[in-house]
Amino acid sequence: MPRFISLCAGAVLLAVLGSPVLAASDSHTADAERFLKLTNADRLAVPVYAQVQQLFAQRFAEAKAPESKQATLERYQAQANAALDKAVGWDKLRPELVVLYTSQFSEKELEGLIEFYESSLGKKMLERLPELNARSAQLAQARLEAAAPEVNRLLGEMSAELAPKQP
Repeated sequence: MPRFISLCAGAVLLAVLGSPVLAASDSHTADAERFLKLTNADRLAVPVYAQVQQLFAQRFAEAKAPESKQATLERYQAQANAALDKAVGWDKLRPELVVLYTSQFSEKELEGLIEFYESSLGKKMLERLPELNARSAQLAQARLEAAAPEVNRLLGEMSAELAPKQP
C-alpha cells in the first residue's frame, strides 16, 4: 500500500493545497475551468487508476490465481476504481483545481494561458508535454542514481560523527 500512497501524492497535494484568500469572480472561475479543460486536467488521475489496476493484477499474478478467478480480479479492480472516484475523481478534483488556479493566476493571466494553449505552438506543447515530463524524470532519476553512492557515504560519515562515543 505504501506504493499506492506515493503514487497518489501528487494528485492529493493538488486537491489539498488550494485555499484562496478571496473568492474568484464568475468569469475568473470560468477561465480556470476552460484552462483545465484545454489542458486535459480531467486526465490528471488517469495514471493513478492505471497504477492501481496494475497493482491488483500483480497481486493476482503473485497469488497464482487460476484464470477461473479472473472475475474476482475484475470485481476488486472495479471496487478500487470506485474508491478512487470518491477520492480523486474529476468531480472531486475540478472544484479544488479551479480554486488552486484562480489563486495562482489572475483572470488576465489565465486568458493569456488559454490563448497560448489554443495556438498551434500551445497545442504542440500539450501534445508533447507528457513525453517530455517522462523523459525529464528519467534524466533526473539517472543523475540521482549517479549521486547516490556519494550521498550515502556522506550520510554514513555524518552518522558516525554524531554517534555517541563508546568509552
